[in-house]
Order: sequence, then structure tokens, then C-alpha cells
Amino acid sequence: MEHLEFNRNLLSFLQQSPTPWHAVRQMSQQLDQAGFTELDEREAWQLEADTGYYVVRNGSSMVAFRTGRANPVSAGVRMVGAHSDSPCLKVKPNPELRRKGYFQVGVEVYGGVLLNPWFDRDLSLAGRVTYLNDAGEVVDALVDFERPIAFIPSLAIHLDRDANNNRSVNAQTDLPPVLMQVGDEDTTRFDEVVRTQLIKQQPKAGVSKILGYELNFYDVQPGALIGLNDEFIASARLDNLLSCYVGVQALIAANGEQPALFVCNDHEEVGSVSAEGAQGPFLKSVLDRWCGADHKTRVIARSMMVSADNAHGVHPNFISKHDENHGPIINQGPVIKVNHNQRYATNSRSASLYRHISDELGLPHQTFVVRSDMGCGSTIGPLTAAMLGITTLDVGVPQFGMHSIRELAGTRDSYTLYQVITAFMQWPQVN
Repeated sequence: MEHLEFNRNLLSFLQQSPTPWHAVRQMSQQLDQAGFTELDEREAWQLEADTGYYVVRNGSSMVAFRTGRANPVSAGVRMVGAHSDSPCLKVKPNPELRRKGYFQVGVEVYGGVLLNPWFDRDLSLAGRVTYLNDAGEVVDALVDFERPIAFIPSLAIHLDRDANNNRSVNAQTDLPPVLMQVGDEDTTRFDEVVRTQLIKQQPKAGVSKILGYELNFYDVQPGALIGLNDEFIASARLDNLLSCYVGVQALIAANGEQPALFVCNDHEEVGSVSAEGAQGPFLKSVLDRWCGADHKTRVIARSMMVSADNAHGVHPNFISKHDENHGPIINQGPVIKVNHNQRYATNSRSASLYRHISDELGLPHQTFVVRSDMGCGSTIGPLTAAMLGITTLDVGVPQFGMHSIRELAGTRDSYTLYQVITAFMQWPQVN
């Protein structure tokens, strides 16, 4: 079935994307294969109509777009946004710890991590490394240890009898992973461990010295289709690489008649304030160069943004955590997210267009509103809406275990979102 094949390809993408840098590299390769041309922010751009382009910033954020056969000044741009980062444990700059003959590394919690599921998992390490090569040049490279190299062991219940009733996690003292056993005279340096791995992966790189790194641990267990009828997809980083995959596949599949754009920002999980985050100038800069600063206001007035980020499905064991009329069910359609305090950017117009497109395709949709006595999360939607002044919709597939090391979503929902987003990128009028 088409939706299962779509999810198998999604699983392959997730497996090859343990970090934002790896995810952007995967998407860049997919765009290359689809005939898109990479642009360099440092150079002049000569854009042509009816052509696909993409530009990468910091290796971890991307804007890809089709100029379309229609003029963006009169037709507007159909924009879709997602984020490339996920909550995780990142290695500190000076991480070496030696305790009782065990070599460990210090980690920093990145984003709103659900910490307990990180214990007792087979962990590997991946990210970006900056090094000095033999020619004296400063070079970036991606590294992935791929195999299990670390473990964060739980404290046995015999030593913590209250563990099932009242266990808290101290991010400083409880989380350093164990990498190996060492002798009393051990002088292992973590940067040399990284250098050795980089040389294994790139034997001709000529790695003289590691100058810096941005590395995070991840669970090596592959994602899977699960459930007696393959109803679910289980994997790390569904929030929000699922939406990234949907967005880039929809852009590739769009017919090219209408101008369309996909932006994938880093750093959403920590507030989006960075050069490549949604509160940074990346998207605005690309639009200025594409549409022209003088025309951009007219373009934005005819455009719409869909911020695609996963939603909280109603948990059957915790039904009371949801508003009784707004508890999204997995595999009953993507979720329009509404918050009148502007934690989501949805308004009646943007929600209505999404519902209309879904209805025209005969596809389901749902609505989420947080309980009035609970706080609400947010997305890049309000940030982009405020930055550009663009009509925006927040939508996403419902999932369980958000911000856990392993999350669960529905196989039908991801494919439904892809179908609607593809149609949106081709829709004749969006605002």
C-alpha cells in the first residue's frame, strides 16, 4: 500500500539522519536527484522561472524553493516550514570523566528532553566536527560512530527502593554515558577518539587536529513499522524530521506551476534564536533575493505558511490530559493546532484553507486545543508569522511520547499530511 511504502522510505531517512546536519545532507541529496540547484549565499544568484533551488546555512538549516511558472508577485508563494533539531544529549567541550575505572563523557541536555527513556539504551554518537587538515585548512565534516559505543545504566531498584514512585533525574550527575573501562593511568582524550573515528570514515581527509565539534548521542535501535496491522511508525526524532521529510517530498512532487518553498530551521527546540533559527534572518534573506525587497510585501500578502510540527495524540492511559472535544486520535488525520494566545499561529482563514484542501482530496483532519488549565507548547509558526507578516497555519501529525528517545505516530497520518501539503504547494490561490 502507498502509505506503507511512504513510511518505509521515511524510516530510511530517519535512520540516516541522527543529527540536523545529517538530515540536511539527506534532503540536499534528494533535491539534487530531483534536479534542484544548490545556491551559495556568498555568491550572486541568477534565478530562472520554473526552476528548483535550495540553499543551506550552517549545514543544519535549509530553504528549498520552486520559482514556479507563475509570477510570485501576483501568485504569492506556498510556504511550508519544519525544524531539523530534536531534543537530545550533547557532548560538552571538555567532557572526559574517569570514575572507578570507567571512562565517561559529560553531556548537556539540549531542549526539553524526556530524560528517563535515555537510560539502558544502546547509544551511538554523531554530529559535525571541525578540524585542521594536513594542508593547514580548517574543514568541517560529518561523523557517525553508527555502532553502539555508550550506555547510561539505571541504578538498580535494590539501591533505590523508591524508584517506581519518586525517581528524579539530575542532568549533571545521572546522565554521563559509560564508553569504556580504563586503567588508573589512562590519558584518553575525547577529541582523539573523535579524530580516530573521522579517519576511519574519511581515510584521505588528512586530519591533523580536532578543533571543535557538535556531537550528540542517539539510540541505535532502527525505526520500525509496528502494530498488528502496521498502524504505527516508531522511531527517534519523529519530532520533527517526519515533517521535514514530508515537506521536502511534497516540494519535489509539486507540479511547479505555483511558486513554492520549504524551510527547515535548526534550534526550534531551544527557542529558535540563532542565525539559522526561525527567529533569525535566513528565510527573509532568501525571499529578499528571490522576490526583491521592493516586491516582497506584495508577495507575502498573497502567500501562506504551513508550519508542520507534530501534535499530542490523546494517550489512552492519560485521557484526562486532553480537552474532551479536542483529543486527536492517531491515524484519523493530521491535526490543526489552535491557540488563541498565539502559541500557535493558526487563524480561521488558514485553518479553513487546510480543511478545504483536505475535504477536496477526501482526506481526514482533526483539531487540537490544549486544556484551558494547562500550558501550551509552541512552534516556528508564530515566529515566522511575526517575522514576515504572513498568514500561517500550525498543523502536524498526532504522536505519542513527544521528546522521548523513541516516539510513535500513525502510518496513515504521515502519508495524509504529505498528500495535503503537496496539493497546497500546487493550490491556485492561498491568500
